[in-house]
Amino acid sequence: MRLLLIEDDRPIARGIQSSLEQTGFTVDMVHDGIFAEQAFAQNRHDLIILDLGLPGLDGMTLLSRLRQHNRHTPVIILTARDELDDRLQGLNSGADDYISKPFEPAELEARIRTVLRRSGTHGVISRPEITLGGVRLSGVDRRIFNQDKPLELSPREFAVLEMLLQRHGRVVSKAQLQDHLTHFGGDLGDTAIEVYVHRVRKKLEGCRVEIVTVRGFGYLLQEIA
Repeated sequence: MRLLLIEDDRPIARGIQSSLEQTGFTVDMVHDGIFAEQAFAQNRHDLIILDLGLPGLDGMTLLSRLRQHNRHTPVIILTARDELDDRLQGLNSGADDYISKPFEPAELEARIRTVLRRSGTHGVISRPEITLGGVRLSGVDRRIFNQDKPLELSPREFAVLEMLLQRHGRVVSKAQLQDHLTHFGGDLGDTAIEVYVHRVRKKLEGCRVEIVTVRGFGYLLQEIA
């Protein structure tokens, strides 16, 4: 089950991501309204957690635009605003639920599963299988294989290759990789990301895929012709 978390406070976002991923969800994070609208267009999330106070475009505007395009992805509003008028505006604009900060992680998870059940998804954790050039990400057992032989990857190496596979053919920035790896803790600066990418490159030797560095932008996973 893939969730989109739109929250501009990065420490809060990382805490939510870590908590939800420990319960089996996959969580993509976006920190401003402009990138959030781009994420909507990809139409690949089962549920959206939306903060209202965002830079670029505010949460209410994003929600209205989402519903105007007949998108029925469930949305839970997450905000510090707790006035009745704010709650009513959010629900009337198409939100499926509303949770006020501060909150307990268990409450958010329960709300998510309730909304998913109402939407007919039933909160079942399912991840797609992705294959590129003989390299396969198994959504069932969370392993990556090359021609059915498992690649021996550390948890951080797995997370790097997982994200590159999920977005193969598109550039993934260092910042996106840093956000994806935040729940592991520790040093996640540019140098650390470069080290993990280097290690994954070494383990992909002999495979029919390669990680290409797009200077100034990030990394791209592509099939070797």
